[in-house]
Amino acid sequence: MRITGGIYRGRTVACPPGIIRPAMDMMRESLFSILGNLEGKSWLDLFTGSGCVGIEAASRGASPVHLVEKDRGKKATIQANISMVESEIKLFMADVHRFIPTAKCQYDIVYADPPFPMHGKVGLAESVDKQHLLTENGLFIIHYPSEEKGQWPQRIGNLVCYDQRKYGRSTLRFYRNTKETGETDVQGNGNDR
Repeated sequence: MRITGGIYRGRTVACPPGIIRPAMDMMRESLFSILGNLEGKSWLDLFTGSGCVGIEAASRGASPVHLVEKDRGKKATIQANISMVESEIKLFMADVHRFIPTAKCQYDIVYADPPFPMHGKVGLAESVDKQHLLTENGLFIIHYPSEEKGQWPQRIGNLVCYDQRKYGRSTLRFYRNTKETGETDVQGNGNDR
């Protein structure tokens, strides 16, 4: 796999052993084109796999970038992959469902790429909302198989869907956090809650 844009464009990312479904280059390129400038945006990559999407976010200016992966067999490869990143990037070896309630930060963007066979993906979005993981106007982006489209509501708590893109068998769905936090410092930087 290769990074498709930003300061690390063209760099190779290794695929770790075990079950993994790398985000297609075309889909990743489209995702980051939609998001635009990520300078100063904080990013959380759930089910990181190889770390490729998080590295792509860092390549395009996101900082800090936090990666979550529970498969310890992938740890060495992810750490080798993220060693190229000079900005703040951190790997958390944890189950996503345990990480979310204990997260110490809010993020501008939470990207989730759970295994396609996994059940309860809408519950994942509900947890992100309930635990206030997103900054005001923050984005939750989910990658899921297109045949699951019927189970995704327009609104999940404070998260409102504003865009969806299909790439073959895959769909990206974009939700915006509509809850006004009333806090003065809610922009980026993995803000402490």
